[in-house]
Amino acid sequence: MKEKLEAIKADALKQIMESEALEKLNDVRVNILGKKGALTAVLKSMKDVAPEDRPKVGQMVNDARAEIEKALEEAKTRMERIAREAAMKAEVIDVTLPAKKNMVGHRHPNFIALEEVERIFIGMGYEVVEGPEVEKDYYNFEALNIPADHPAKDEQDTFYINGDILLRTQTSPVQVRQMETGKLPIRMIAPGRVFRADEVDATHSPSFHQIEGMVIDKNITFADLKGTLQEFAKEMFGENTKVKFRPHHFPFTEPSAEMDVSCFKCGGKGCRFCKGEGWIEILGCGMVHPKVLRMSGIDPDEYSGFAFGMGLERISLLKYEIDDMRLLYENDVRFLKQF
Repeated sequence: MKEKLEAIKADALKQIMESEALEKLNDVRVNILGKKGALTAVLKSMKDVAPEDRPKVGQMVNDARAEIEKALEEAKTRMERIAREAAMKAEVIDVTLPAKKNMVGHRHPNFIALEEVERIFIGMGYEVVEGPEVEKDYYNFEALNIPADHPAKDEQDTFYINGDILLRTQTSPVQVRQMETGKLPIRMIAPGRVFRADEVDATHSPSFHQIEGMVIDKNITFADLKGTLQEFAKEMFGENTKVKFRPHHFPFTEPSAEMDVSCFKCGGKGCRFCKGEGWIEILGCGMVHPKVLRMSGIDPDEYSGFAFGMGLERISLLKYEIDDMRLLYENDVRFLKQF
């Protein structure tokens, strides 16, 4: 029995020494110490040993088991250490390398300009109002004194969904909806996306943004309009900015005007940016037409008001000296990260 135990122990220690992986080591444990292992088989044969020899044989079996388990544990520890060292060597971090940059997004130049416009008008007591982009023909045209035969209603300019529903061509319908609430006085701006059937080029797009503004109160005059827009221009483009009003025609205002600002690039002297004129057209404006007031339930004999509208993209192009509107929509990170 002693010779058999020595042989089992020697074979086990040899297999342990030759093992190169933890999986192989586990196979040795099962083959020697498992339920059907060689050492377990010796314990099961104890019934064939003489009673007086059983304590001695049992002690020999326990000693052999202890020695094999110790060898297994040492081999396991050694293999785990080698594997850990190999992994650390493979996963080494060079702390002298530059860190990875965390790419953080930021606001689009259009919305930087929009927030600036909103800040200026909110500071003058205006509120920001929004309305639906899919609009009724009545609010987009009829309520703004644009009759059915007006050129702006032609399908080449407007995206019609059906005869009465369209994609709004301006944010002026928001002004009409605000007037219909009957809450006076009104001091509001209405920024938002609008749609027109335009070809895409450096200054046109079928989808763009507008900012419309309106004031309705008692004793409002054209002087209030001029003072308000002059203050806006100075806040937006610089304290030395001058404004100029030119007569124009809009169906929903009377009298109507277009406003120019002095070129903030050359100070009005004339340059490439203002095409040598010294002035840059920026918005349309005028006194709200009495008919528009009356259609919205406001008495034009008691109340008057002014309205204005500007393209947000035009403000962005001017403010950041961008010469192509398409750059704002191409999502080129190299361009956008400049802002």
